[in-house]
Amino acid sequence: MKLYQLIPFLLVLLFMTDVEAQDHAHQSGSAESAFIQDNQTAMDRMMTAMEVKPSGNIDDDFVAMMAPHHQGAIDMAIAELRYGSSPQLRRIAQEIIVTQQQEITAMYQALNKPLPPAQAAPDQIAPVKGMTP
Repeated sequence: MKLYQLIPFLLVLLFMTDVEAQDHAHQSGSAESAFIQDNQTAMDRMMTAMEVKPSGNIDDDFVAMMAPHHQGAIDMAIAELRYGSSPQLRRIAQEIIVTQQQEITAMYQALNKPLPPAQAAPDQIAPVKGMTP
């Protein structure tokens, strides 16, 4: 197994501490408003990161725009894991996280560029305790 294939699974450990802290912060509000806020933050971050000044290299520009697009999907999938209750949608969100991270890695490797900073890839996030969607 290649190192880039292990990245999503190795980063789970780093993520869980951050998830606990964020989940605790979200317990004071409603699940719906927290979900909407997390998704809006993800969308804003994604749209800002996708604003790329053309470099003259189509491949570089493609990756510069697509990597944040994929990260936006990851961030939205994390929100589903955090607040959603449908087992089927939670499983789809898990798959989105893993596949989008693998695609980001593959795009950087195709350009022979160093990988972006590691980000955690959760495989399980318990819904926020004390909140009902």
